[in-house]
Amino acid sequence: MADVTERMLALLSTLQTGRPFGGEELARRLGVSPRTLRRDVDRLRGYGYPVETQPGPGGYYRLAAGRTMPPLVLDDDEAVATLLALASLAAVGAAAEGGIDDAATRAYGKLDQFLPARLRPRVAAVRASLETSPQRAPSVPAQQLALVADAIARREVLSFAYTDARGGRSERRVEPYRQIHHLLRWYVLGWDLGRGDWRVFRLDRVTGATGTGDRYEPRPLPAESATDYLRQGINRDKQDVGVLVDAPAAAVLDALKFQDAEVRALDDGRTGVSLALDSWQWLILNLAFLDADFRITAGPEFTAGCRAFAARLLAATEPD
Repeated sequence: MADVTERMLALLSTLQTGRPFGGEELARRLGVSPRTLRRDVDRLRGYGYPVETQPGPGGYYRLAAGRTMPPLVLDDDEAVATLLALASLAAVGAAAEGGIDDAATRAYGKLDQFLPARLRPRVAAVRASLETSPQRAPSVPAQQLALVADAIARREVLSFAYTDARGGRSERRVEPYRQIHHLLRWYVLGWDLGRGDWRVFRLDRVTGATGTGDRYEPRPLPAESATDYLRQGINRDKQDVGVLVDAPAAAVLDALKFQDAEVRALDDGRTGVSLALDSWQWLILNLAFLDADFRITAGPEFTAGCRAFAARLLAATEPD
């Protein structure tokens, strides 16, 4: 399949020059037999790609005018997944012009024209059947995400202005390591040359990012992954809490859907949960919606708050 895909891309690249090619010349350029060339041309036509053919002496293959973008080589499930991914991304953000959500919205309306003809009705049906509710989150320019990605690929130091959570502004020079999408926020993890340490930056607070031309050698990351490092930082001042719930994992996941929680389905039908929290109030509120028994394992301050609330609740429901 990889060989077929490589041949198809080479054929498309050659035909996109716009000039006609004789069969023998085209087969020679691609390093295939005339029979294989004819099969590949038939495949392109099956994808809805208009390749014109003139048979006989002086015959040629030529791409029809006005079609310079090949259709995406996706199967049915991949096409649906791509459309749903664009819809989901378009729904998250501030709808700012130039944001990644704005770019996803535009791409969402164009996808079907780049698909094989047989898939277009399916994608149109999915689009017509779908609505997504907006989730407001800070928007990040698509161009900025691409710039950071290029710097990571080239191992190039980035320079940018950063505004922290308290509104303080500083100039940074950073060796970028990874971009991370976590709980509706975009981050970049990198080695801050001015601080001499690893730092995580919210990309919606980064302005004026530019490559410096300076190259760097990657440093060993003090975590298993960039996401692990980010979560360690976010959870640094929180309390570790364990919960054993007499309910299936699907129900627990639904109750904790907006929390960074590790949920484990257990063999006896119960569910184990590990998470880091600022306060016991948040956990009690969400567990109340489960309508299931549970047991909490946490530090004494956390459990004392839970017991005090339980006593107040019990007292409030005692008959007069």
